[in-house]
Amino acid sequence: MLTKEKAIEVAKKYVKEDETESGIEMIILHKYTVEKAYGYVFHYTNKKYHETEDFQYAIVGNAPFLVEKETGRVIVFGTARPLEYYINGYENGTWEPSENGIWVPEE
Repeated sequence: MLTKEKAIEVAKKYVKEDETESGIEMIILHKYTVEKAYGYVFHYTNKKYHETEDFQYAIVGNAPFLVEKETGRVIVFGTARPLEYYINGYENGTWEPSENGIWVPEE
């Protein structure tokens, strides 16, 4: 069972991988973290956009993601619908991530 601190470590690894692939410095938006009994939902964005709010630095594909407490897996949600849609689907078992919507951190 992951503590919040361990879940944050996993979230940072996930965001760092995206940062490495894109070449864009990212930041986790901790004030938007949603805590659930089964995990933590994190949001992130381009650091430059966060600092300037200049839309030229806005990015796409930075969907909120869940770090599961039990497994440490990252479940990537979508951006097409409100976050509640993905959380409700995860909770009631009706939403399944795409093939590349699950990320398992290497130890």
